[in-house]
Amino acid sequence: MEVVLVSYRRGSNDQNPHQVLVRFPSYVEACRAIGARLIFEDEHGNVYVGKVLRPHGKKGVAIAVFHPNLPGQAMGKTAKVELKGER
Repeated sequence: MEVVLVSYRRGSNDQNPHQVLVRFPSYVEACRAIGARLIFEDEHGNVYVGKVLRPHGKKGVAIAVFHPNLPGQAMGKTAKVELKGER
């Protein structure tokens, strides 16, 4: 499954560059993917691995943590989801 990297998680005065909002097709799939790995590879071949933490609202968005942090150029692009049984 592929998901869209929406933006950093942010408040009115700051943003958390290690937490990213990720859009899934539905709320049910976002809940099913809690604990799953996210893999994003940029055009230079750098691989960023993240983990889905929890849903963010009821419209299919979830919060994921990446180490190292994702670059800003990754926003709006897709990442691959590896569910727990697919490894």
